[in-house]
Amino acid sequence: MNDDSIYSIKLEKYESKNIVDKYVNGSLTVIWKDWDNKIKNQPKMVYVTSVNPREIKGPHIHTKRTSHFVCIHGKIVFVIKDKQGKYIEFVTDAEEPKLICVPKNIASAHMNLSNNVSHVLTLADIAWRPNDQEMKDVSFDDYDWSKWKKS
Repeated sequence: MNDDSIYSIKLEKYESKNIVDKYVNGSLTVIWKDWDNKIKNQPKMVYVTSVNPREIKGPHIHTKRTSHFVCIHGKIVFVIKDKQGKYIEFVTDAEEPKLICVPKNIASAHMNLSNNVSHVLTLADIAWRPNDQEMKDVSFDDYDWSKWKKS
């Protein structure tokens, strides 16, 4: 992977257990470790965004920052338009988490595929500042969003 690659990485997920009788009480998902080289430019900002049921966020382009996304609750499809105009789709949820990379200057959007609010954790290599003008809205006029409304 280089700094301008679009990619998805399956994340490590482990059961967590009660310390007394060892029953499974939840899970732990490893998103990033500073030594694993999944993210080339270390994050400068981490945030959680929510997406209402069946809603779409974007599409837009970040002109300065590369973002890495993980769906931590619900189910999301990430739709990314590469430099050749081809659409790449990644479906992910908290049960089978993936780290989705969207490099700077690449258009993307994401849609909540569930009937409840979904949450996405974002790690960005440049921190957002109000009025920094680095995000540009774009259109995916030729993309068929209706196929996801049925799922």
